[in-house]
Amino acid sequence: MKVSVAARRMDVTEAIRGYIDEKMGRLPRYYDGLQSLDMKLDSDAGGYLVEIIAAGRRKSVFVARHRGHDLYGCIDQCARKLEEQLRRHKDKVRDRQGPGHEETMQPKAPGEPPAQ
Repeated sequence: MKVSVAARRMDVTEAIRGYIDEKMGRLPRYYDGLQSLDMKLDSDAGGYLVEIIAAGRRKSVFVARHRGHDLYGCIDQCARKLEEQLRRHKDKVRDRQGPGHEETMQPKAPGEPPAQ
């Protein structure tokens, strides 16, 4: 998974980069179809704005934004929002799929009613 970080009106230090890598490294456990993450960090007089755009398979795009006074807290909140979106998407995709091949193709014993 490719992670790109762009900062506006601030510098990305090694500590921030390491923290981002740690938080974003957990995302594939929620949805393994992630292909890239674009993170935008912005600083202004009101605090920080963090935006994460995650691109997945089949044109799936997930966006999380958070504004606050603590940069690390904003990164945490964006990661939490993205984890929730990815978990819901994975559940929705899993629920769309029908029963497995093993469940539908089991040989029936004579006189056994069909499974429903």
